[in-house]
Amino acid sequence: YSHLGYNLKITDMQAACGLAQMDRLDDFIEARKRNFAFLRDALQPLEEFFILPEATQGSDPAWFGFPITITENAPFSRLDLLRFLDEKKIGTRLLFAGNLIRQPYFKGRRYRISGELKNTDIVMSQTFWLGVYPGLDEEPLGFVAKKIEEFCRVSF
Repeated sequence: YSHLGYNLKITDMQAACGLAQMDRLDDFIEARKRNFAFLRDALQPLEEFFILPEATQGSDPAWFGFPITITENAPFSRLDLLRFLDEKKIGTRLLFAGNLIRQPYFKGRRYRISGELKNTDIVMSQTFWLGVYPGLDEEPLGFVAKKIEEFCRVSF
């Protein structure tokens, strides 16, 4: 982020669409949970390469996406995997910020931190999202998992 500010972009039309979909919210949430569980199960055999997400104990998340962190010992980088997935037409997203003090806005500004912020640096450099959009089902999710497995098996 280069400037301090707000990210308030919703228009009246978007708000109307959102309200119209409220009746479908429970179905959307269940589909996201199902898609998350599918990816978690499919990628679990690859935990030597990835830190896979888990819900915090006592929580019941409506997953926005499936965050994956490349392990320190993986024989490939996040960029290697993201390029491969892009070549296969598989969409990914980086996490929004990671370590906020590394964002351009903070250059030359005074701030206070507590500790090394090691985990935020890991998130910033090693983590990305896969989608769990409610319109997905096992076919495209299976394709994603298969391609990630293919990449991992070729990389070591």
